[in-house]
Amino acid sequence: MNGSNHIGRSSPFLTSPTSAVMRMMMAKLYCVQMISMLGYDILFNDVDAVWFKDPLPYFHNSSNPNTDFDMYFQDDGNHALYYAPYSANTGFYYVRSNERTRYFFNSFLMAGDLIRSTRSHQVPLVALLNEHASMYGLKVKIFSRDGDDFPGGHAFHRRKTFMRDILTGIVKPYIFHMSWTKNKDNKMLFMQQFGEWYLNEQCLDKSASTILGTSYKKGLGSELIQPCCAPEPLFSCHYRDKPSLKKCKDSPAIDKGGRSFW
Repeated sequence: MNGSNHIGRSSPFLTSPTSAVMRMMMAKLYCVQMISMLGYDILFNDVDAVWFKDPLPYFHNSSNPNTDFDMYFQDDGNHALYYAPYSANTGFYYVRSNERTRYFFNSFLMAGDLIRSTRSHQVPLVALLNEHASMYGLKVKIFSRDGDDFPGGHAFHRRKTFMRDILTGIVKPYIFHMSWTKNKDNKMLFMQQFGEWYLNEQCLDKSASTILGTSYKKGLGSELIQPCCAPEPLFSCHYRDKPSLKKCKDSPAIDKGGRSFW
């Protein structure tokens, strides 16, 4: 890591997540394992990822040279030892349903205590990927952090020319995942100036019952679309040295000595 203040630099072993974060990590395991046992292919997507085009045709294309893999992950960007050897990011990945992947997620479920002991969902998953690839022939594909189809936060912070090409329409990846970023507050600011934020202010950090008041009916999530979802991106400038849909030259830099993105 480069020491800039927008990127999480500490080891996951040194953090102390709240019980809510720990429950979320366990939920990321439970929901995927249950669907795996039902025999379905799985596309897992965190909420900080946006789609520019449907990624499923990529994985369903039998002529794709990368078609012969069981699991596909983005490169996290962080190549520290605790993510070795794969540095797989668990915020966007695709899984083909077969005996190898079902056994993998069953094994992960049985090793769920590793999530608590490492305080991470990603660290034990990467360790198990290595074990199952070595012992059981699990075929794992990691998309390069320098690739153009499935970029993440590493590209946002390190590949200025590539990000300009996305914003000007020269390059159109399948998705963009705001990974490799310090916290959710920064992610929101970055997404706003990237032009991919559509949540109205009155719905931010609010429950459905608070937003809808007396008209709230449990289970009817479609009622939230009108008050919460903006038809156009809610753009705002925050940092001149980060990718932005419009020029943000009058905004401060978040990195020491950061130059204007445009």
